[in-house]
Amino acid sequence: MLIADEFFLIAHNDTRGKAKLHPAATNLGLAAGLLGELVLYGHVTVAAGQVTVVDRRPPGDALAHTVLDQLIGEQQHQAVRTWLSFLAQTAVTSVGERLARAGVLRRQETRRLLRTSVTYVPTDLNVAAWPATRLRAALERADPPHVPDALLLGLVAAAGLTREVLWSAGPRAHHRLNLIIPALPAPLKELVGQTEAAVGAAVLRGIP
Repeated sequence: MLIADEFFLIAHNDTRGKAKLHPAATNLGLAAGLLGELVLYGHVTVAAGQVTVVDRRPPGDALAHTVLDQLIGEQQHQAVRTWLSFLAQTAVTSVGERLARAGVLRRQETRRLLRTSVTYVPTDLNVAAWPATRLRAALERADPPHVPDALLLGLVAAAGLTREVLWSAGPRAHHRLNLIIPALPAPLKELVGQTEAAVGAAVLRGIP
């Protein structure tokens, strides 16, 4: 499962599909996950607050391909915060649909008066709960987590989801989390920092 997919599952209720966070934090965390996937694929890098495309070849994942095409098509815009804000506008739908296509979630529409709302409900509660469980176990182990897991932990912390992962963990896990994020590769560490700043600013301004 990809970074943004796992973030989506951690950030939403296991049974009803409702977000556990302020909408801005959820949206920005997912947007960062989508950018993080491209960094991990080797298609983009992040430095000094800028996103730079370094490999134009299409990724295997369709959504990652779409995001890369957007970055290539708008290279006059390179600020990380600009791309986080842009991708955040559609991130819940984009990632939710990707998980629905994979059979992990089921798209559910609810009609009220003239409005239709969409939620994504887990098809298997064990699968939905697994990312948080796996991260918690990774923090309890002596070996350092793999880079994708370390990035996911960074985005979880940046968005304010730490308690969803550490709710039953011991002091060792809390201590290790504080060590893992600063040790991320520079582009991913920068992405996490930019995400945390964007989430804080959006929540303070009351952006939905």
